[in-house]
Amino acid sequence: MGDKYPVVKVAAVQAASVFLDREGSTEKACRLIREAGANGARVIAFPEGFIPTHPVWYHHHAATGAIANKLAVELFKNSVEIPGPEIEALCVAARDANAYVVMGVCEKLPQTLGTMFNTQVWIGPDGKLIGKHQKIMPTVGERLVHTGGFGDTFGAFQTEFGPASGLICGENSNPLAIFALTAEGSRLHVMSWPNHFPTSGDPMRNRVAIDSQAFAQMSKAWVISACGTVDEDMIRKLEVGPEGEKFLRNPDCCGGSVIVAPNSRVVAGPLGAEEGILYAECNLELGINMKLRHDFAGHYNRPDIFQLHINRSAPRIYTVYGSNEAPVLGAPDAVSRLADATAQAVQAGGNSKRLAGHSPEKLPEPGMADLQHLKRE
Repeated sequence: MGDKYPVVKVAAVQAASVFLDREGSTEKACRLIREAGANGARVIAFPEGFIPTHPVWYHHHAATGAIANKLAVELFKNSVEIPGPEIEALCVAARDANAYVVMGVCEKLPQTLGTMFNTQVWIGPDGKLIGKHQKIMPTVGERLVHTGGFGDTFGAFQTEFGPASGLICGENSNPLAIFALTAEGSRLHVMSWPNHFPTSGDPMRNRVAIDSQAFAQMSKAWVISACGTVDEDMIRKLEVGPEGEKFLRNPDCCGGSVIVAPNSRVVAGPLGAEEGILYAECNLELGINMKLRHDFAGHYNRPDIFQLHINRSAPRIYTVYGSNEAPVLGAPDAVSRLADATAQAVQAGGNSKRLAGHSPEKLPEPGMADLQHLKRE
């Protein structure tokens, strides 16, 4: 009989956040998760920073201006803690939908002020938190409110369908990140995108199409690209003026969700600027056909020439010695993202951060094997 590779129904959710409203965006996300699950989706992907929004005002306002500062403060006040009540609600919705959910959030550390991360949250169909990926390098205006993640949240997650991965916006064109996830055997890849790009560049939908097909070509994975879109409430609250409003109402400026097969063919989408859910049936066996031609982390590469090494540790900016008592924030390295509460929640959710069949005790020797997941320190 041999091995069997299933056909997986996936969904790319294209929707507008309830702008800078954490609770409202969470409620909307849960409704969309249940809708996609009712339609048979087993993997449901959401846009970048869907809860509570992405900091797109820096495309329109001066970084230190009053409007940008006001909106950035509201972003922090409405950001998500992991774990937290919003994550709990999403976990319940994922369980109800019997689906893997990949949700874009703006994350803040518990009991802290000021620092935020651009994060993908991964939740399993059992309603447990699998883990998270924090965007490694904030892009343009994001740098004013987001800090970059480290190697401890990078890599493929194990699912019942095999390794699955996700990256956020510009990361999806990072050659080293693409190769790393290819080497980890990703079969399904989620791209999370904002609702529009800077006014001076090409429309976002152009980049989404290019990066989705390029990633599929190199990795031989199915690619699910979920884009945000714009609504009138967001336009009003951004206070962008007549020219800005004209730009944001241009249907070419936003949206563009798409699903791409391992042979680089677009099988669903692209969507226009409207809200909607894009579906596709993903036959994982197609990845075998394509990798027999080009397996860029296998027989179609030269490990004696090319090697990639990944650091899965996270630096600690604050460590306490000589005391058994934790500081007020609850963890010696709270500022460095390794908050105990987050680690405990991830462990409780069963996040191994390893490829199937490779426990830390059985990993191969260093070299190309450095691409395998190591146990989180």
